[in-house]
Amino acid sequence: MTRVVRALAALLVCFAGFVGSAGAQPYPTKPVRVIVPFAPGGPTDVIARIVAQKLSENLGQQFVVENRAGAGGNIGMAAVAKAAPDGYMVLFSSSSIVVNPSLYANIPFDALKDFAPVSYVAASPNVLVVHPSVDARTVRELIALIKAGPGKFSFATPGIGTTPDLSGHLFKLALGLDLVGVPFNGAGPAITSTIGNQTPIAFTALPPTTPHVKSGALRALAVTSKTRSSALPDVPTLAEAGIADQESDTLQGVLVPAGTPKEVIDTLHREIVKSVALPDVKERLAGLGFNAVANRPEEFAAQIRAEITKWGKVVKDANIKVE
Repeated sequence: MTRVVRALAALLVCFAGFVGSAGAQPYPTKPVRVIVPFAPGGPTDVIARIVAQKLSENLGQQFVVENRAGAGGNIGMAAVAKAAPDGYMVLFSSSSIVVNPSLYANIPFDALKDFAPVSYVAASPNVLVVHPSVDARTVRELIALIKAGPGKFSFATPGIGTTPDLSGHLFKLALGLDLVGVPFNGAGPAITSTIGNQTPIAFTALPPTTPHVKSGALRALAVTSKTRSSALPDVPTLAEAGIADQESDTLQGVLVPAGTPKEVIDTLHREIVKSVALPDVKERLAGLGFNAVANRPEEFAAQIRAEITKWGKVVKDANIKVE
């Protein structure tokens, strides 16, 4: 009799386990917090809200965007780095994830160890522009002009450590140019300075600069992406202009805390890929000057590692410091 009881008990345990497994709900089972480490209204915030809306619609739970600005994005990124690795707090980051490790003396997270990349969502190139009075219609002509007048020319950027700023310093260092960088507090002042010819050259993000190029207020010489931008299809890449290894995009990507289950990462990645492939999302991204990317987690991880090394060298060689 005892054997029969034990057998029945074992069957009940197995049955209970089966029912529990069958009844487990797939991720997500509650709202997900999407941390944007910048103030509302910027490109990272806008793109995060576009993607979060689609994730909410497709996964049946709210993906709620929270802005945690400060310290160049470090505050928001640190919050996610320290969060439980369960998929209910995710990071929507910009290029700060690859720039800040070298730009700041101390940051409250390890960009390589504390996060699991999910996907590089979208990218936007930077653009090299000049005032129309500058006697250069190609990048090579601009280089010759700068070399003929060392110390004479300056380039405007949206701020210290931004990807346009680093693009300008990479250009300067790679070509050994005597060129003065002038960081401003945002793209608007940098563009205004170049339109006014106070700084005859500028490296800026593509979206805020495109209207001024189309109006003729600025002349675009090259974009910093691997391929031409649909926003300015007649403007060559720096590689096409004969300057190799100058690629730099402003990235927008999703990461989660290290240790997050693979099935959660796979679910997020699958839905992000589906979302950014939608015509209405592509159109909205293009309106912001971004192209959809949505690469695999391992590809995004490799890119983060490579760009941390790349921009770390530029920051060191150019002696760029954040006060």
